Amino acid sequence: MDWTRKPSVADKDAMKKVTVLQMLVVNAYWVGISFMWNSLHPIVLPAVLLNLVPENQKNTWLGLLTFAGLIIAMLIQPLSGALSDRWASRWGRRRPLIVAGTLFDLLFLAFLGWSGGLLWMAVGYIGLQFTSNIAHGPMQGLLPDRVPPRQIGTASGFKNLIDMGGLIISSLLAGRLLDGQTRHPVLIITIIAAVLVGSMLITVLGVREEPSHHNQNISRRPADLFAGFKGISLKSHSSFWRLMGSRLAFLIGVYGIQTFLQYYLRDVFLAPNPARLTGDLMVVIAISLVALSVTGGWLCDRFGAKRVLYTAGGLGILGSLLLLTAHTTAALTAYGSILGAGIGLFVTANWALATRLAPIAEAGKFLGLTNLATAGAGAFSKLEGPLIDLVNNAKPGAYLGYYGLFVLGALGAAVSLLLLRKVHEPQVELFVLDETAEVPLDAPMPDEVD
Repeated sequence: MDWTRKPSVADKDAMKKVTVLQMLVVNAYWVGISFMWNSLHPIVLPAVLLNLVPENQKNTWLGLLTFAGLIIAMLIQPLSGALSDRWASRWGRRRPLIVAGTLFDLLFLAFLGWSGGLLWMAVGYIGLQFTSNIAHGPMQGLLPDRVPPRQIGTASGFKNLIDMGGLIISSLLAGRLLDGQTRHPVLIITIIAAVLVGSMLITVLGVREEPSHHNQNISRRPADLFAGFKGISLKSHSSFWRLMGSRLAFLIGVYGIQTFLQYYLRDVFLAPNPARLTGDLMVVIAISLVALSVTGGWLCDRFGAKRVLYTAGGLGILGSLLLLTAHTTAALTAYGSILGAGIGLFVTANWALATRLAPIAEAGKFLGLTNLATAGAGAFSKLEGPLIDLVNNAKPGAYLGYYGLFVLGALGAAVSLLLLRKVHEPQVELFVLDETAEVPLDAPMPDEVD
């Protein structure tokens, strides 16, 4: 959209405000996605793996398994997002893929819940990464489809708020529903499936897309989808790619701490129930995240996303370094809240800026590409697992490998700030429309505007 010219009728339709309730409905599915992955990654998978692998190799196996799954996520999500940009159906272009991916999720969740060994667990986890990201890619494009650009920051705040709602629920439930002795996951997996389907239905039934029609000039063949990504100019979209680099660096540090936290609490803190303590600490972090999510979105709209991101990076550095010095549960709680505040501001502001930098007509493809940074950070952080075991096994009982997690967390935040310096933040509100105007979610919206 050309923000320097007088807006057309189509522009004005696209710029009408949506309500808070509408923002919550369009973002509801994030509850299920967040609940699932925040239950599995920091709590369920580490605990169940202790039943299946040697003690001195637990970090290695956890790292390699999740690395493989996240590589799948890196590939599938942008392709699925691009496919949804081109999808033709009477139900719209995003919703059919969201429903299909979720239904197949149930199959692989069953593998995880009832797996009898490492092989079946790996099949369930990797399969779930594949099908979940079939739904995740189109979901990334649904919000900019339905929310005007001048409300993106606020909507991103609500998205992050909902993400954190899923994190809080998972943190409170997963560690408590996972038996501390047997570490059997059937009950928590069943609840994950129910929350995932329920949240998906709220979004799919509450947001009625206009029918999308097949364009003879647009192919949906996999080879052509890949070709579409080749056409993305690094020079023309340099700010977008620098922002993704900043996202990658920050999240590598955060995900490393999250992934191996349970084993750190088990080996260093000697926690009697490390899965439960991990969940409790994640709740503390999530509360800080929630407290700053919507506020962070408003701050983005008011002062610009880059300023918020600079603040987030500083908090990330401080929180990570303070956690390095924590020797009590109280200190962990206090320092974790600082890190949580930094993460909350970062994910809200980073996503808001990404939506503003992404071309409207290709929002699904570009925002699907954000997963290259998100899943890429998750994947690279998992490779810390073999290094942790290598250092720990070199000097048994010292557990020096774990302390590198917090150093890398601070380093990642610092690199993120350096990359952010050359990101250009577009100005989007050069004219003012009727602030009282509202548009229902089922109202037609143009697939593309000038």
